[in-house]
Amino acid sequence: MKREFKGRQKFGLFAGIPLFLMILLLPGPEGMTPEAQKTLAITVLMAFWWITEALPIPATALLPLILFPLLKVDNAQNVARQFGDNNIYLFMGGFFLATAIEKCGLHKRIALKTVSVLGTGPKKIVFGMMCTTAFLSMWISNTATAMMMLPIALAIARHAELLNSGSPPEERLFGSFETTLLFGIGYSASIGGIGTLIGTPPNIIFASQVRKLFPAAPEISFLQWFIVGFPLVVFFIPLAWFYLVYFAYPIKVKSIPGGKAVIRQQLKDLGPMKQDEKYVLVVFFLTAVGWIFLRNIDVGLFTIPGWSNLLGIEDLIHDSTVAILASILLFMIPVDFKEGEFLLDWKSAVRIPWGILLLFGGGLALAHEFQTTGLAEWIGSHLSVLKVVPILLAVLAVVFLLDFMTEVTSNTAITSLFMPILAATSIGMGVHPFFFMIAGTIAASLAFMLPVATPPNAVIFSSGYITLPQMARTGFIMNLLGMIITTAVVYTLAIPVFRITLTHLPEWVR
Repeated sequence: MKREFKGRQKFGLFAGIPLFLMILLLPGPEGMTPEAQKTLAITVLMAFWWITEALPIPATALLPLILFPLLKVDNAQNVARQFGDNNIYLFMGGFFLATAIEKCGLHKRIALKTVSVLGTGPKKIVFGMMCTTAFLSMWISNTATAMMMLPIALAIARHAELLNSGSPPEERLFGSFETTLLFGIGYSASIGGIGTLIGTPPNIIFASQVRKLFPAAPEISFLQWFIVGFPLVVFFIPLAWFYLVYFAYPIKVKSIPGGKAVIRQQLKDLGPMKQDEKYVLVVFFLTAVGWIFLRNIDVGLFTIPGWSNLLGIEDLIHDSTVAILASILLFMIPVDFKEGEFLLDWKSAVRIPWGILLLFGGGLALAHEFQTTGLAEWIGSHLSVLKVVPILLAVLAVVFLLDFMTEVTSNTAITSLFMPILAATSIGMGVHPFFFMIAGTIAASLAFMLPVATPPNAVIFSSGYITLPQMARTGFIMNLLGMIITTAVVYTLAIPVFRITLTHLPEWVR
């Protein structure tokens, strides 16, 4: 199937190279080294092509492998090493686990069971579907989660639509229930991904680039991010639900006739839990436990020992170790040994989104050169004037910028591009780098206005129940809510969890 090459893409393809050459060949600003100027030119070209999608986004991420060696910024081996970062393998393991969950159908059983427990009233259905979607999205890609939940939502939506058939708009029994349900799924898939380090690409990009930009900084652990991200999910999902069902698309009917039957029938069609589902569930549970209890957990009065500390290997392993171990177990555990059937096979596993992994590598390569060429330091020195800006106003500006920029391009690409810039901005203001980096990371996952903003938006838009004006109008309010919540979470949770100081830089920056 041929993909239409849009005007925006044509413009990006032909305008990007002159822009790159202009930055490369013009005299550099005072204090910027030639290598830093070349890094800036490559960064602008990649940003321009990412935003316009002139080339496939993963293909653009491969440019550092060509341009940094050709322009004598760095050797090919150093650049290629960034594409083998351990966080890339963490995400790869998460993708394999998600594929196994999809392969055995466990995701559908979890969704149906949750909805059946929460009830089948319209408001309860929306809330149940949102909670389930958010939970799955914490562990599985946002795109996959939205795609998993869409058929279940459509089955319920079509049942409600059938009950409305033949009624004039003013007498429709459920008003815009179908629209509300689908918005709930799309929004929850994006929000839920913030909850864990592997839930969405921006999170893992933040953790990866911290290691590249600040080698002496404390490592971002799975548990640390969970303590910040999970409360955001727990608070934002009910708020989004309340906004949808009471303000955006009010639901006044208390129950859907036959709604229970739809859920009951789908559960009946699934039958009892199969052996492969049970095995995958066990691996999933052990993986989550392995991540959470990887290292010592200091809870104040006492410390819960981590299993890596007990084994004396805490400095030798990473969250990716757990993810890859889980992946190997999925390939090893048989469903039918005689037939050679296992929980995960390569035919299924090969379908994971490899392009995302390449995109991580491209972002890490940029981050590495930002640091080694002195470009980050140069930016930081010129941003010191921002010290006069109130810190609250500055962080709101960062959240606003990342939130609305993500509306028109990939949140993964935007996060890859902006992490080094936000780190340099923080240093220029004399603020802990994590402060702006975490705010930007979260904001990049909260774009709700356009179908192109995030894959979950595109998935629900494709259902036909949502119009573009509806999405823009409803999503604008969600964006504003997201900005407020992000700022609040950064101040109340991120500061104590990551030991962020707003008055001076940590020792590992200097």
